[in-house]
Amino acid sequence: MKVKTIFNALIFSLIVLVNCPNTLVAQTASKGGGYVDLTVAAEKSVNAVVYIKTEFTQKNSAWDDFFGGTIWEHFFGSAPSMYPVQAAGSGVIVSPDGYIITNNHVVEDAVKTTITLNDKREYNGTIIGTDPSADLALIKIEADNLPYLTFANSDSVKIGEWVLAVGNPMNLTSTVTAGIISAKARQLDINSRQHKTEETYLQTDAAVNSGNSGGALVNASGKLVGINTAIASGNGYYTGYSFAIPSNIVKKIYFDLKEYGKVQQAYLGISIAEINARLAEEYGLEDVKGVYVADVQEDGAAAKNDFQEGDVITHIDKMPVNSLAEVRGVLKTKSPGDKVQVNIVRNREKITKNVTLLNIEGTTDIIRN
Repeated sequence: MKVKTIFNALIFSLIVLVNCPNTLVAQTASKGGGYVDLTVAAEKSVNAVVYIKTEFTQKNSAWDDFFGGTIWEHFFGSAPSMYPVQAAGSGVIVSPDGYIITNNHVVEDAVKTTITLNDKREYNGTIIGTDPSADLALIKIEADNLPYLTFANSDSVKIGEWVLAVGNPMNLTSTVTAGIISAKARQLDINSRQHKTEETYLQTDAAVNSGNSGGALVNASGKLVGINTAIASGNGYYTGYSFAIPSNIVKKIYFDLKEYGKVQQAYLGISIAEINARLAEEYGLEDVKGVYVADVQEDGAAAKNDFQEGDVITHIDKMPVNSLAEVRGVLKTKSPGDKVQVNIVRNREKITKNVTLLNIEGTTDIIRN
Protein backbone atom coordinates (compact mmCIF):
# COMPACT_ATOMS: atom_id res chain seq x y z
CA MET A 1 0.00 0.00 0.00
CA LYS A 2 1.35 3.36 -1.02
CA VAL A 3 -1.07 5.83 0.49
CA LYS A 4 -2.67 6.85 3.75
CA THR A 5 -4.96 9.74 4.51
CA ILE A 6 -6.84 11.14 7.46
CA PHE A 7 -10.61 11.54 7.39
CA ASN A 8 -12.56 12.55 10.49
CA ALA A 9 -9.56 11.74 12.64
CA LEU A 10 -9.28 8.25 11.11
CA ILE A 11 -6.54 7.06 8.75
CA PHE A 12 -8.09 5.65 5.60
CA SER A 13 -5.52 3.16 4.35
CA LEU A 14 -5.97 2.39 0.67
CA ILE A 15 -5.81 -1.40 0.53
CA VAL A 16 -6.82 -4.63 -1.11
CA LEU A 17 -9.68 -6.33 0.72
CA VAL A 18 -9.34 -10.07 1.38
CA ASN A 19 -11.04 -12.96 3.11
CA CYS A 20 -9.63 -15.78 5.17
CA PRO A 21 -9.66 -19.06 3.21
CA ASN A 22 -12.94 -20.55 4.29
CA THR A 23 -15.30 -23.11 2.84
CA LEU A 24 -17.86 -22.85 5.60
CA VAL A 25 -21.46 -21.96 4.93
CA ALA A 26 -22.27 -18.44 6.09
CA GLN A 27 -24.39 -18.53 9.20
CA THR A 28 -27.33 -16.55 7.92
CA ALA A 29 -30.80 -17.83 7.20
CA SER A 30 -32.36 -17.35 3.78
CA LYS A 31 -36.03 -16.65 3.15
CA GLY A 32 -36.55 -20.36 2.56
CA GLY A 33 -35.21 -21.21 5.99
CA GLY A 34 -31.85 -22.58 4.81
CA TYR A 35 -28.42 -21.01 4.78
CA VAL A 36 -26.55 -18.91 2.23
CA ASP A 37 -23.77 -21.04 0.75
CA LEU A 38 -20.77 -18.84 -0.08
CA THR A 39 -18.45 -21.60 -1.24
CA VAL A 40 -19.35 -21.34 -4.95
CA ALA A 41 -18.86 -17.55 -4.86
CA ALA A 42 -15.48 -18.01 -3.17
CA GLU A 43 -14.28 -20.61 -5.68
CA LYS A 44 -15.35 -18.47 -8.62
CA SER A 45 -13.88 -15.22 -7.33
CA VAL A 46 -10.45 -16.40 -6.15
CA ASN A 47 -9.59 -17.50 -9.68
CA ALA A 48 -10.60 -14.12 -11.13
CA VAL A 49 -8.66 -12.02 -8.60
CA VAL A 50 -4.99 -11.38 -9.39
CA TYR A 51 -1.91 -10.31 -7.49
CA ILE A 52 -0.39 -7.08 -8.82
CA LYS A 53 3.25 -6.19 -8.16
CA THR A 54 4.42 -2.77 -9.29
CA GLU A 55 7.80 -1.11 -9.51
CA PHE A 56 8.38 2.62 -9.60
CA THR A 57 11.18 5.04 -8.82
CA GLN A 58 11.10 7.73 -6.23
CA LYS A 59 13.40 10.53 -5.16
CA ASN A 60 14.65 10.53 -1.64
CA SER A 61 12.15 12.72 0.21
CA ALA A 62 14.94 14.67 1.92
CA TRP A 63 16.05 16.11 -1.45
CA ASP A 64 12.48 17.04 -2.31
CA ASP A 65 11.85 18.61 1.08
CA PHE A 66 14.99 20.74 1.12
CA PHE A 67 15.83 21.36 -2.52
CA GLY A 68 13.17 20.23 -4.97
CA GLY A 69 14.29 18.65 -8.23
CA THR A 70 14.75 21.78 -10.33
CA ILE A 71 16.72 23.71 -7.68
CA TRP A 72 19.06 20.76 -7.09
CA GLU A 73 19.70 20.42 -10.82
CA HIS A 74 20.37 24.18 -11.15
CA PHE A 75 23.15 24.16 -8.53
CA PHE A 76 24.68 20.73 -9.04
CA GLY A 77 23.92 19.96 -12.69
CA SER A 78 22.19 16.63 -12.09
CA ALA A 79 19.04 15.33 -10.52
CA PRO A 80 19.13 13.66 -7.09
CA SER A 81 19.47 9.90 -7.20
CA MET A 82 16.34 7.84 -7.62
CA TYR A 83 15.69 4.62 -5.74
CA PRO A 84 13.45 1.70 -6.72
CA VAL A 85 10.24 1.03 -4.81
CA GLN A 86 8.00 -2.02 -4.98
CA ALA A 87 4.37 -2.19 -4.02
CA ALA A 88 1.61 -4.76 -4.24
CA GLY A 89 -2.14 -4.89 -4.55
CA SER A 90 -4.95 -6.81 -6.17
CA GLY A 91 -6.98 -6.66 -9.33
CA VAL A 92 -10.09 -8.25 -10.82
CA ILE A 93 -10.27 -9.89 -14.25
CA VAL A 94 -13.45 -8.60 -15.91
CA SER A 95 -13.13 -10.15 -19.38
CA PRO A 96 -11.75 -13.47 -20.68
CA ASP A 97 -9.24 -11.66 -22.92
CA GLY A 98 -7.29 -10.12 -20.05
CA TYR A 99 -8.78 -6.79 -18.98
CA ILE A 100 -8.20 -6.17 -15.27
CA ILE A 101 -9.68 -3.50 -13.01
CA THR A 102 -7.73 -2.25 -9.99
CA ASN A 103 -7.25 0.91 -7.97
CA ASN A 104 -5.34 3.79 -9.50
CA HIS A 105 -3.21 4.10 -6.37
CA VAL A 106 -2.00 0.51 -6.87
CA VAL A 107 -0.40 1.30 -10.26
CA GLU A 108 0.10 5.06 -10.08
CA ASP A 109 3.52 6.07 -11.50
CA ALA A 110 4.48 2.40 -12.04
CA VAL A 111 7.29 1.74 -14.50
CA LYS A 112 6.61 -1.99 -14.46
CA THR A 113 3.48 -3.95 -13.60
CA THR A 114 3.53 -7.71 -13.08
CA ILE A 115 0.30 -9.69 -12.87
CA THR A 116 0.21 -13.10 -11.17
CA LEU A 117 -2.88 -15.26 -11.64
CA ASN A 118 -4.24 -17.62 -9.01
CA ASP A 119 -2.68 -20.55 -10.90
CA LYS A 120 0.72 -18.77 -10.58
CA ARG A 121 1.06 -17.78 -14.24
CA GLU A 122 2.78 -14.37 -14.61
CA TYR A 123 2.22 -11.66 -17.22
CA ASN A 124 3.45 -8.14 -17.87
CA GLY A 125 0.59 -5.72 -17.51
CA THR A 126 -0.09 -2.70 -19.74
CA ILE A 127 -1.95 0.23 -18.20
CA ILE A 128 -4.76 1.13 -20.64
CA GLY A 129 -6.11 4.10 -18.73
CA THR A 130 -6.69 5.56 -15.28
CA ASP A 131 -9.30 7.65 -13.51
CA PRO A 132 -7.56 9.17 -10.47
CA SER A 133 -10.74 10.96 -9.35
CA ALA A 134 -12.45 7.59 -8.89
CA ASP A 135 -9.22 5.78 -7.94
CA LEU A 136 -9.65 3.20 -10.70
CA ALA A 137 -7.30 1.90 -13.39
CA LEU A 138 -7.60 -0.55 -16.28
CA ILE A 139 -4.80 -3.02 -17.08
CA LYS A 140 -4.46 -5.44 -20.00
CA ILE A 141 -2.52 -8.70 -20.16
CA GLU A 142 -2.06 -10.78 -23.30
CA ALA A 143 -4.00 -13.93 -22.46
CA ASP A 144 -7.22 -15.68 -23.47
CA ASN A 145 -9.91 -17.84 -21.89
CA LEU A 146 -9.27 -16.38 -18.45
CA PRO A 147 -11.66 -16.79 -15.52
CA TYR A 148 -13.46 -13.51 -14.93
CA LEU A 149 -16.20 -11.92 -12.85
CA THR A 150 -19.40 -10.47 -14.25
CA PHE A 151 -20.82 -7.21 -12.92
CA ALA A 152 -23.75 -7.23 -10.52
CA ASN A 153 -26.20 -4.34 -10.30
CA SER A 154 -24.87 -2.51 -7.25
CA ASP A 155 -28.05 -0.43 -7.03
CA SER A 156 -29.89 -3.65 -6.13
CA VAL A 157 -27.52 -4.55 -3.29
CA LYS A 158 -29.31 -4.49 0.05
CA ILE A 159 -28.03 -3.44 3.44
CA GLY A 160 -27.43 -6.61 5.43
CA GLU A 161 -26.67 -8.68 2.32
CA TRP A 162 -23.77 -11.11 2.63
CA VAL A 163 -20.66 -10.36 0.58
CA LEU A 164 -17.15 -11.73 0.19
CA ALA A 165 -13.99 -9.66 -0.03
CA VAL A 166 -11.24 -11.29 -2.08
CA GLY A 167 -7.64 -10.18 -2.46
CA ASN A 168 -4.04 -10.51 -1.37
CA PRO A 169 -3.56 -8.86 2.03
CA MET A 170 -0.10 -8.78 3.53
CA ASN A 171 1.19 -11.01 0.71
CA LEU A 172 -1.32 -13.73 1.64
CA THR A 173 -2.61 -14.57 -1.82
CA SER A 174 -6.16 -15.66 -2.67
CA THR A 175 -7.62 -14.70 0.69
CA VAL A 176 -11.40 -14.56 1.24
CA THR A 177 -13.28 -12.92 4.09
CA ALA A 178 -17.03 -12.60 4.65
CA GLY A 179 -19.16 -9.72 5.85
CA ILE A 180 -22.33 -7.83 5.10
CA ILE A 181 -23.16 -4.58 3.34
CA SER A 182 -23.20 -2.07 6.19
CA ALA A 183 -24.23 1.05 4.25
CA LYS A 184 -24.67 2.35 0.71
CA ALA A 185 -23.75 5.67 -0.91
CA ARG A 186 -21.20 6.45 1.80
CA GLN A 187 -19.35 9.63 0.87
CA LEU A 188 -15.64 9.85 1.67
CA ASP A 189 -12.94 12.29 0.65
CA ILE A 190 -9.68 10.36 0.29
CA ASN A 191 -6.35 11.93 -0.60
CA SER A 192 -3.90 9.83 -2.56
CA ARG A 193 -0.35 10.95 -3.27
CA GLN A 194 -1.42 13.31 -6.03
CA HIS A 195 -5.20 13.21 -6.25
CA LYS A 196 -8.27 13.72 -4.14
CA THR A 197 -11.13 11.29 -4.70
CA GLU A 198 -14.72 12.11 -3.85
CA GLU A 199 -16.39 8.81 -4.54
CA THR A 200 -19.53 7.15 -3.24
CA TYR A 201 -18.82 3.81 -1.59
CA LEU A 202 -20.40 0.62 -0.39
CA GLN A 203 -19.48 0.08 3.23
CA THR A 204 -18.88 -3.45 4.50
CA ASP A 205 -17.57 -5.09 7.65
CA ALA A 206 -15.58 -7.72 5.73
CA ALA A 207 -12.02 -7.77 7.03
CA VAL A 208 -9.62 -5.65 4.97
CA ASN A 209 -5.91 -5.03 5.35
CA SER A 210 -2.96 -3.66 3.45
CA GLY A 211 -2.62 -5.33 0.06
CA ASN A 212 -6.36 -5.66 -0.62
CA SER A 213 -6.62 -2.52 -2.75
CA GLY A 214 -8.20 -3.32 -6.09
CA GLY A 215 -9.63 -6.65 -4.99
CA ALA A 216 -13.17 -7.91 -5.45
CA LEU A 217 -16.29 -7.52 -3.34
CA VAL A 218 -18.71 -10.18 -4.57
CA ASN A 219 -22.25 -11.25 -3.66
CA ALA A 220 -23.41 -14.76 -2.80
CA SER A 221 -23.78 -15.52 -6.52
CA GLY A 222 -20.13 -14.68 -7.16
CA LYS A 223 -20.88 -11.49 -9.11
CA LEU A 224 -18.82 -8.35 -8.66
CA VAL A 225 -20.58 -5.71 -6.55
CA GLY A 226 -17.55 -3.50 -5.88
CA ILE A 227 -13.80 -2.89 -5.98
CA ASN A 228 -12.30 -2.79 -2.49
CA THR A 229 -10.49 0.46 -1.97
CA ALA A 230 -10.17 1.78 1.59
CA ILE A 231 -10.45 1.08 5.28
CA ALA A 232 -11.20 3.34 8.22
CA SER A 233 -8.55 2.75 10.82
CA GLY A 234 -6.54 4.49 13.48
CA ASN A 235 -3.50 2.28 12.93
CA GLY A 236 -3.61 1.26 9.26
CA TYR A 237 -5.10 -2.16 10.02
CA TYR A 238 -8.67 -3.37 9.76
CA THR A 239 -10.88 -2.26 12.64
CA GLY A 240 -14.36 -2.97 11.34
CA TYR A 241 -15.01 -0.64 8.40
CA SER A 242 -14.01 -0.99 4.77
CA PHE A 243 -15.22 0.60 1.55
CA ALA A 244 -15.69 -0.48 -2.06
CA ILE A 245 -16.45 1.42 -5.25
CA PRO A 246 -19.89 0.19 -6.47
CA SER A 247 -19.87 -2.07 -9.51
CA ASN A 248 -22.19 0.14 -11.56
CA ILE A 249 -19.62 2.92 -11.37
CA VAL A 250 -16.76 0.49 -12.03
CA LYS A 251 -18.53 -0.92 -15.09
CA LYS A 252 -19.06 2.54 -16.60
CA ILE A 253 -15.42 3.58 -16.03
CA TYR A 254 -14.16 0.23 -17.38
CA PHE A 255 -16.10 0.76 -20.62
CA ASP A 256 -14.91 4.36 -21.02
CA LEU A 257 -11.24 3.58 -20.40
CA LYS A 258 -11.37 0.61 -22.76
CA GLU A 259 -13.16 2.48 -25.57
CA TYR A 260 -11.85 6.05 -25.22
CA GLY A 261 -8.89 5.99 -22.84
CA LYS A 262 -10.64 8.64 -20.75
CA VAL A 263 -13.76 8.69 -18.61
CA GLN A 264 -16.74 10.48 -20.17
CA GLN A 265 -18.34 12.15 -17.16
CA ALA A 266 -21.90 13.46 -17.35
CA TYR A 267 -23.13 16.56 -15.54
CA LEU A 268 -26.48 18.12 -14.68
CA GLY A 269 -24.96 21.57 -14.27
CA ILE A 270 -26.24 22.43 -10.80
CA SER A 271 -24.96 23.04 -7.29
CA ILE A 272 -26.96 21.29 -4.61
CA ALA A 273 -27.35 21.28 -0.85
CA GLU A 274 -28.46 18.38 1.27
CA ILE A 275 -31.77 18.96 3.01
CA ASN A 276 -31.91 18.73 6.78
CA ALA A 277 -34.59 19.78 9.25
CA ARG A 278 -33.24 23.34 9.51
CA LEU A 279 -33.11 23.85 5.73
CA ALA A 280 -36.57 22.35 5.29
CA GLU A 281 -37.98 24.77 7.84
CA GLU A 282 -36.09 27.75 6.38
CA TYR A 283 -37.43 27.18 2.87
CA GLY A 284 -40.85 25.92 3.88
CA LEU A 285 -40.33 22.43 2.48
CA GLU A 286 -42.91 19.80 3.36
CA ASP A 287 -40.46 16.90 3.66
CA VAL A 288 -36.86 16.42 4.71
CA LYS A 289 -36.22 14.55 1.48
CA GLY A 290 -34.44 15.18 -1.79
CA VAL A 291 -31.65 17.64 -2.54
CA TYR A 292 -31.99 21.40 -2.81
CA VAL A 293 -30.91 23.16 -6.01
CA ALA A 294 -28.77 26.04 -4.76
CA ASP A 295 -27.49 27.22 -8.15
CA VAL A 296 -28.12 26.50 -11.83
CA GLN A 297 -25.08 26.86 -14.07
CA GLU A 298 -25.52 28.84 -17.25
CA ASP A 299 -25.75 26.75 -20.43
CA GLY A 300 -25.70 23.50 -18.44
CA ALA A 301 -28.10 20.61 -18.89
CA ALA A 302 -30.32 21.80 -16.04
CA ALA A 303 -30.46 25.39 -17.35
CA LYS A 304 -31.52 24.13 -20.77
CA ASN A 305 -34.40 22.32 -19.09
CA ASP A 306 -35.60 25.29 -16.99
CA PHE A 307 -34.40 24.14 -13.59
CA GLN A 308 -34.59 26.93 -11.03
CA GLU A 309 -32.87 27.75 -7.79
CA GLY A 310 -35.06 26.41 -5.01
CA ASP A 311 -36.17 23.30 -6.85
CA VAL A 312 -35.95 20.08 -4.85
CA ILE A 313 -34.78 16.99 -6.75
CA THR A 314 -36.31 13.84 -5.32
CA HIS A 315 -35.42 11.17 -7.93
CA ILE A 316 -33.07 10.68 -10.86
CA ASP A 317 -34.05 7.82 -13.16
CA LYS A 318 -36.45 6.61 -10.45
CA MET A 319 -33.62 6.41 -7.89
CA PRO A 320 -34.34 8.39 -4.70
CA VAL A 321 -31.62 10.99 -4.04
CA ASN A 322 -31.29 12.46 -0.58
CA SER A 323 -27.59 13.30 -0.51
CA LEU A 324 -24.76 14.57 -2.65
CA ALA A 325 -23.31 11.05 -2.58
CA GLU A 326 -26.48 9.56 -4.05
CA VAL A 327 -26.66 12.19 -6.81
CA ARG A 328 -22.97 11.63 -7.62
CA GLY A 329 -23.49 7.87 -7.56
CA VAL A 330 -26.24 8.03 -10.19
CA LEU A 331 -24.40 10.49 -12.47
CA LYS A 332 -21.17 8.46 -12.29
CA THR A 333 -22.96 5.68 -14.17
CA LYS A 334 -24.15 8.00 -16.96
CA SER A 335 -22.51 9.41 -20.10
CA PRO A 336 -22.89 12.75 -21.89
CA GLY A 337 -25.84 12.39 -24.23
CA ASP A 338 -27.74 10.04 -21.91
CA LYS A 339 -31.29 11.08 -21.14
CA VAL A 340 -32.42 10.86 -17.53
CA GLN A 341 -35.76 11.42 -15.89
CA VAL A 342 -35.52 13.93 -13.04
CA ASN A 343 -38.36 14.40 -10.57
CA ILE A 344 -38.49 17.74 -8.79
CA VAL A 345 -40.77 19.61 -6.42
CA ARG A 346 -41.29 23.31 -7.08
CA ASN A 347 -43.60 25.31 -4.85
CA ARG A 348 -45.20 22.03 -3.71
CA GLU A 349 -45.88 21.02 -7.33
CA LYS A 350 -44.41 17.78 -8.58
CA ILE A 351 -42.70 18.10 -11.98
CA THR A 352 -40.97 15.50 -14.18
CA LYS A 353 -38.23 16.57 -16.58
CA ASN A 354 -36.41 14.55 -19.24
CA VAL A 355 -32.86 15.87 -19.31
CA THR A 356 -30.03 15.19 -21.76
CA LEU A 357 -26.81 15.17 -19.75
CA LEU A 358 -23.75 17.09 -20.97
CA ASN A 359 -20.00 16.85 -20.46
CA ILE A 360 -17.86 19.41 -18.65
CA GLU A 361 -17.56 21.41 -21.88
CA GLY A 362 -21.33 21.67 -22.19
CA THR A 363 -21.62 19.28 -25.16
CA THR A 364 -22.25 15.58 -25.79
CA ASP A 365 -19.00 15.11 -27.70
CA ILE A 366 -16.45 12.44 -26.78
CA ILE A 367 -13.50 13.94 -24.89
CA ARG A 368 -10.21 12.17 -25.50
CA ASN A 369 -6.76 12.54 -23.97
